[in-house]
Amino acid sequence: MKRNLNRLRAILFFAIVSLTLLAFESCYKDKGNYSIDMPDGPQITGLDTLYEASVGDSLIIIPKITGIDAASVKCNWRIDVPEALVPEANHYEGPALRIVFGLQAKRYTARLTVTNTGNGMKYFYNFKIQGTTAFSRGSLVLSVENGVSKLSFIKPDNTVQPNIYEAINGEPLPVDPMHIHYLKNQFTGNTPLGYWIISKQAGVRLDVNNLVKEAVKPGTLHDNFFLAPSTIAVGSLFAHPQGVMMGVINDKFYGGTTNTWDQSNTYGMFGTYADGDYALAPEVVLTTVDNNYSVIAFEKNKKQFVRINIYGSPMYFGTQYSPVNTEIFDPTQVGMDLIKMVQINNTDTYAYTKDGSGHIYELKFNANFNGPFMITAIHKKIFIKQEWINAETKLVATRNGYIYVAYKNQVFRYNPLNQQVDLLKTTIKSDISMLKLEDDENTLIAGAEGALYYMDIRVGKNGELLKTIEGLPGNPVDMTWRN
Repeated sequence: MKRNLNRLRAILFFAIVSLTLLAFESCYKDKGNYSIDMPDGPQITGLDTLYEASVGDSLIIIPKITGIDAASVKCNWRIDVPEALVPEANHYEGPALRIVFGLQAKRYTARLTVTNTGNGMKYFYNFKIQGTTAFSRGSLVLSVENGVSKLSFIKPDNTVQPNIYEAINGEPLPVDPMHIHYLKNQFTGNTPLGYWIISKQAGVRLDVNNLVKEAVKPGTLHDNFFLAPSTIAVGSLFAHPQGVMMGVINDKFYGGTTNTWDQSNTYGMFGTYADGDYALAPEVVLTTVDNNYSVIAFEKNKKQFVRINIYGSPMYFGTQYSPVNTEIFDPTQVGMDLIKMVQINNTDTYAYTKDGSGHIYELKFNANFNGPFMITAIHKKIFIKQEWINAETKLVATRNGYIYVAYKNQVFRYNPLNQQVDLLKTTIKSDISMLKLEDDENTLIAGAEGALYYMDIRVGKNGELLKTIEGLPGNPVDMTWRN
């Protein structure tokens, strides 16, 4: 009897538990049986995702709001201005935004908040405002006229404003101009970091919005050093994708610091050079594999190709790599002077060197400085156009494998794989002082006395003239643009 009573109690216990679980399950399923009627939201038309606003001019945005009672609509506009001391100063109310745009020529995030006062519902619409100035689009050309450095601005309609630096700043540029760089951090998309105009011994930085020389440090190349050397001799400087300059100064390799916020005054400044016992030739190549940057350089006293890696800041490794195919040539013992060097598509590097008897050689090699570290020699040939190559030669390489070389008043397309040479069709009136590729590499720009020649180098084209821009002072040296 006792055993049967315990069995009955167990059966009753499990029955109660099962019924309880079924009750909970039924309640859980019931939660999805309710329907919620959301109030109708507004329909917005006439509101774009991006607006351009000229500094000092009116910005007017008038969206059309339907779908809810107009008497119940309340609009609030907010522009996020990181540099503002009082953020609320850029908040506005009303069905339309009507302001005089007094912010900087930057891109700002903005939001329209629509409130239905009848039920308290809020609806949010984000957009951006791009501040612009007269210099937000166009090209800057650095030239030299009778030994005097000149800066000209070319408007989008190809109108030339010559000598604009002197007109705005009331002083001449440093002599012996070399480069002009438009610096922008391509990884953050932050506000442009300025134009740098570099000469052989000096440099100035300009505000991208008004071309005024920066009044605060670092406004000059000397000020761009944390501890400047007593003399500055620029071999070459190039723009790094992070918006800083790198290159050869006083035969050493310097790199602008990236270890801080890219809007800080110290961003891009030069610390000490990459430590090591070396003296570099001016010609260097920035190469990348999977966004890992390294530099191919040439030690001019030991006559050898050397490795510089950029681990936050540049580090000199010299010949700490494995030379491959040394029977073709030994990159650690070239035995010749480097004259020019270019690289095609981060792969094939072509160096033009001169031996003791004055002969020009073309050295082709591949460098891997991201591990395993090596330089692989591919060929060593007497260059077929000896007269082309000297320290002043203008040449550029394209991703599709061609090298374009200027010789006197002509431009040639050179295929280094088969040594084929083709003369481009455009006729240029005087000796060429500059060669530049547009970003898409479909257009080649040649600078000669007083003018720029834009040539079509797309597949199937042979350098046909696209347009000529005249009215520049002197001979172009370098150019950059902002679109």
